[in-house]
Amino acid sequence: HIADPGVASSHLATEAAKAVLSKTNTDPAEIGLIVLASVTPDMLFPATACFVQKKIGATNAACLDISAACAGFIFGLEIAQQFITSHTYDTVLVIGADKLTSITNWTDRNTCVLFGDGAGAAALRHRGSPHGVISTHIGSDGQYTNILFMPGGGSRCPITRENVDMNLVTIHMTGKEVYKQAVIAMLNAAKKALELAGLSIDDIACVIPHQANLRIMEAIADRLGISRDKMFVNLDRYGNTSAAAVAIALDEANRTKRIKPGDYVLMVVFGGGLTWASTVIEW
Repeated sequence: HIADPGVASSHLATEAAKAVLSKTNTDPAEIGLIVLASVTPDMLFPATACFVQKKIGATNAACLDISAACAGFIFGLEIAQQFITSHTYDTVLVIGADKLTSITNWTDRNTCVLFGDGAGAAALRHRGSPHGVISTHIGSDGQYTNILFMPGGGSRCPITRENVDMNLVTIHMTGKEVYKQAVIAMLNAAKKALELAGLSIDDIACVIPHQANLRIMEAIADRLGISRDKMFVNLDRYGNTSAAAVAIALDEANRTKRIKPGDYVLMVVFGGGLTWASTVIEW
């Protein structure tokens, strides 16, 4: 899925935000915080979350962007949960939105066939029942910043007239090393979230991994000891949409009745940074 020219991450994020506000009957004025995860912000500043705030009329919300690559949505969930459990905010809107095709090198067959554009959102509220986020684990390893990154566009390497044709503002990836690290990190993160939740993999009704690579997902399923039909996959239809991927997959799993109220769902993700995250939710 490739967004049209002129469509920015904030446009995708706004559509997802409007959909979740409608589905949950949430008044935009109730939102205390908007957390938007993206590696393709509309611009370096202001935050893309501020553009979304304006578009949906969330006049009472504080806004912030986070950059945790493909792990961004679950990082955002944990940030939201902390603000909610501290009673700082009652309602937090979490969005994962990326237009990866805007930073894709279309001459690099190792990467250009992988990515898509999209957004997904969730509204989190404080409530007394045990449903919702049960456990979350997030982590990073800066030793591997050089295997999945975009070298240009920041203060380290500003884009100049001289280097504009060097594909510096595109995704660079060492595929074999990313695969290796992704399997290790996602497996460990999944186990940690289960441990924190006091659950076993047998208690999980649906596993939603980051939609990056089918071989990675199959390796995770094998190592967790679950059948492939317990693993939700929509990679074949959307590609890797980065921070949006698990949010889109969670929404689809719900709408297609793959999960039902009371089910435990395990989401586990991995991205550049390196970053990884996992969460167990009770639907």
